[in-house]
Amino acid sequence: MQYAFDAYVTAVSFDTAGKAVFALGDGSVRFEDGAAVDAHDGAILAAVAHPSGQGLLTGGDDGRLVWSQASGAREIAALPGKWIDAVAASPASGLIAFSAGREAHVRDAADADFSRSFAHDKTVADLAFEPKGRRLAAATYGGVWLWYARIEAQKPGKLAWAGSHVACAWSPDGKFLVSAMQENQLHGWRVADEKNMRMGGYPAKPKSLTFLSKGSMLATSGANGVVVWPFAGATGPMGKQAAEVGYDEAAMVVTVAGAPALPWVAAGLDDGRVWACDLTGQRIVPLKAEKGASVTALAIARDARRVAWGCEDGAAGVAEVG
Repeated sequence: MQYAFDAYVTAVSFDTAGKAVFALGDGSVRFEDGAAVDAHDGAILAAVAHPSGQGLLTGGDDGRLVWSQASGAREIAALPGKWIDAVAASPASGLIAFSAGREAHVRDAADADFSRSFAHDKTVADLAFEPKGRRLAAATYGGVWLWYARIEAQKPGKLAWAGSHVACAWSPDGKFLVSAMQENQLHGWRVADEKNMRMGGYPAKPKSLTFLSKGSMLATSGANGVVVWPFAGATGPMGKQAAEVGYDEAAMVVTVAGAPALPWVAAGLDDGRVWACDLTGQRIVPLKAEKGASVTALAIARDARRVAWGCEDGAAGVAEVG
């Protein structure tokens, strides 16, 4: 199934029914069945699935956080004059987080009156909830700050490393936290003792990262193939080498998506192509062979049977893997 939207595709996600939902740069949310919702007066800057698995949470340059379903849009929060450019949600706790400038904000999907706000020294670039949804990681300049999402007055834990951290992800067991840096490298920590893990060797910036296969692997962009780090065991990738899957000297992998419980990863390339791979046997399945604008959004269904993507020129699609 192919689409030709009239705007940059910011994000794509699968809902609990296994249907794709797209967030666009023109402020609209588009559903696989053709439904469309005008969620924002301006561009959508970030989007994730709602904690319920129904519809999409989007942050926009209009300062609004919106929950869109096929039936319509509902405003969750508004910060007039701000840009909401990072959004996270936890199905486990029902909490929602979003950032605007140097502040991270938390809301509760089940309690409209719940509100928390956490200030940082520098701009927050990304947010991620730990698997249980109780702690919130905020990637910023100088490292990643850790907050207990429900506690109002607190001092954050700080996982420090010099440089600008632009994206972050927790391992599914909550033992490791990995950030993508503005440089051509990742940085990781074993959270319990703050043990540092330098993960370099990238030819480009690894801006997209995803855990898969029950947390035994971390896949990232930033190279001519998908870079896969081993995370099994108490020491994660420490002392181990990464593998590169699907190497193609003519293109760079710019976005990745992984199936949480399965060894399947999807890759979006800067020349518009999309493929999926079963890392067990490294069998690559081409899903979009024609070249075009760079892939900007990517998602793989939990059962790894479907992949959805979107590109910077508005081209998008959904394909069966099997």
